[in-house]
Amino acid sequence: MTSIRRATPEDAPFLQEMLAVAADWRPGTPLRPVAEILEHPHLARYVAAWPAVGDVGFVAEEVANDGDERPLGAVWWRFLPADSPGYGFVGETVPEVSIGVVAEARDRGLGTQLLEALIDEARQQALPALSLSVEIDNPATRLYERVGFAPVGRVGGSATMLLSLSR
Repeated sequence: MTSIRRATPEDAPFLQEMLAVAADWRPGTPLRPVAEILEHPHLARYVAAWPAVGDVGFVAEEVANDGDERPLGAVWWRFLPADSPGYGFVGETVPEVSIGVVAEARDRGLGTQLLEALIDEARQQALPALSLSVEIDNPATRLYERVGFAPVGRVGGSATMLLSLSR
């Protein structure tokens, strides 16, 4: 059985792993070690000292028959400042979303469940929008569009996508 729960500070190492999964998403691309990912400031900013004030995330877990829980994926947002923006930065009041699901758990709807949990939380907090960056040829683009994200810009081979939460 799979469940979605709010991420805690103890989940920081798993979020780092999911950042590596997100960064090295291409099939056949070897997954770099987390330590190597964290050497890149533009990537590390998404998980450094997580959770900071305002950070919110969710973890998908599979509960085995013996009661052991195994994390399968995570989604989180982080507010980044204009002087240190992320890849999907659109403004300081709009948090950037990161998501990763382990390879063996993909195509089971976990990404959708995780994003829906995060979007529900964003609406409860009355956030104006959520943003993210995705490489144009990443199949996850279809998932983001399905839950309401739309492209608002392009930087190199990546699209900046925005989910407006204004009513």
